[in-house]
Amino acid sequence: MLNLHTNTETAVFTKLESNVRSYARSFPAVFTRAKGTELFDNSGKRYLDFLAGAGSLNYGHNNPTMKAALVDYIMDDNITHSLDLHTVAKAKFLTTMHDVILAPRGLGDYVMQFVGPTGTNAVEAALKIARKATGRSNVIYFTNGFHGVSMGALAVTGNSYLRAAAGVPLQNTTAMPFDGYFGEGVDTITHLEKVLSDPSSGMETPAAVILETVQGEGGLNVARIDWLKRLEALCNKRGIVLIVDDIQAGCGRTGTFFSFEPAGIKPDVITLSKSLSGYGLPMALVVLKRSLDKWRPGEHNGTFRGNCHAFVTATAAIEQYWSTGEFAAEIRAKGEYLRTRLQAMVDSFSGDLIDVRGRGMMIGVRCADAKRAAAVSAKCYQYGLIIERAGPDDEVIKCMMPLTTTYAELAEGMDILEQAITEEYGVTEMLKAA
Repeated sequence: MLNLHTNTETAVFTKLESNVRSYARSFPAVFTRAKGTELFDNSGKRYLDFLAGAGSLNYGHNNPTMKAALVDYIMDDNITHSLDLHTVAKAKFLTTMHDVILAPRGLGDYVMQFVGPTGTNAVEAALKIARKATGRSNVIYFTNGFHGVSMGALAVTGNSYLRAAAGVPLQNTTAMPFDGYFGEGVDTITHLEKVLSDPSSGMETPAAVILETVQGEGGLNVARIDWLKRLEALCNKRGIVLIVDDIQAGCGRTGTFFSFEPAGIKPDVITLSKSLSGYGLPMALVVLKRSLDKWRPGEHNGTFRGNCHAFVTATAAIEQYWSTGEFAAEIRAKGEYLRTRLQAMVDSFSGDLIDVRGRGMMIGVRCADAKRAAAVSAKCYQYGLIIERAGPDDEVIKCMMPLTTTYAELAEGMDILEQAITEEYGVTEMLKAA
């Protein structure tokens, strides 16, 4: 047995785990326990977790409300695995999700489809149903979009590094420029509308358009409200299925349960995963208009689409945090605090730090040099802050802490980030001043 308290504590991972592992390369500690926003490694060192399972732990590690509900459920020998059989846990989740989340947002006639446990499976199902319902094959996606790495989802993901790993041509999709891709002076909706309306453009009417309203892995690019409204109108006019991938930006991350709420739009299909279970348990969901529910029994299935433990914690999360508007307001207030702190750093190191990006508690700072952004992240790790990067070149330092993080912890994390930035860029600023 490997002793994880020796200098060779990571040897087992190097020896036995695939090279595909990624996060552990930036944060190589061996972690043992966690609570809220705190992580501890096997030497007892404390870290603030501003990664939060890439947005899968919006309510923190081992959230006490969800843990209690789960432990009670398990101790009563309730159903763990059920395929898509009817269970009390599923019934309660369906009812709670409908009554607390969907109906108050004008989505009460939408239905819910449980898919395999990952977000990419929800995207696969969304693409399939759009093609099945419309009889068309092409799907429009946007530059810097990320929707997963299974083959269908990868075909609507922009990152060339990830696309190259497919090993085969990725077909039946077309990339279009996201809002702001060419700068403020270029209207990309007008561009899209022209391409779709011109019979000589070479583009036929697609089955669907898929997007993130706030692009996570793509660099925290935020679609403007008017842009989203016009995209919805264009899709409605042409009978194109509008899919919003809210896997990372949803479940409150941007300050409302769904990221698209500020725009007042109603997508035809919504994909959810990551923090939907509330406890980091695998769970993915497709929410779609009833009129699009053209599935025949079993046409899209998966052995682990009935994770009753995730139903229990998801229900507890919705009841605890979304029955009133208080939690959402708190997220927005915390987001403004983060924006203020980050903007001060940009002001202090203008030229090296370009701007603040994102919305709510899905926010970060864009660096002019991706290598120096990596150096900042590494320094943060040394000082006990786990914070990752995003963007085409990983040039955006990305804050994704639990939404339940206290103001004291937010301040501590921002202090560490500021210290790391000052150490990395301070010499440059002194040379400029000289």
